[in-house]
Amino acid sequence: MSTLLNTVSTAATPMSAPDARPTAPGRQVAFSLLADADPGTLPRILELVAKRGHVPLSLRSDCIGDSLAIEMKVGDLPQAETDHICRCLSQIPMVARVTVTDVTADSAALLAAAE
Repeated sequence: MSTLLNTVSTAATPMSAPDARPTAPGRQVAFSLLADADPGTLPRILELVAKRGHVPLSLRSDCIGDSLAIEMKVGDLPQAETDHICRCLSQIPMVARVTVTDVTADSAALLAAAE
């Protein structure tokens, strides 16, 4: 009886290039959503941010009857990526409404008004 051995190559595999996604340092965006209170809603929403290499600065979800009111703040998102995430969020079947607010612009306006 012959023995078949699997050999594993020990050659170094090339490292992938660092993520070259554009960012907007200091820019903060708040996504407000109204969605169905379904166990799959939050993971689907978070996936859209996580697969772009971001971690939400804050996340709040309130269950109101059969709906979830979700507030998620994300930092360093350029406008094009913000728009893309918003479009993708709108296409999730459980999501009824999505609004986006540029928190950085709102903060700058408040500071200017205070001066």
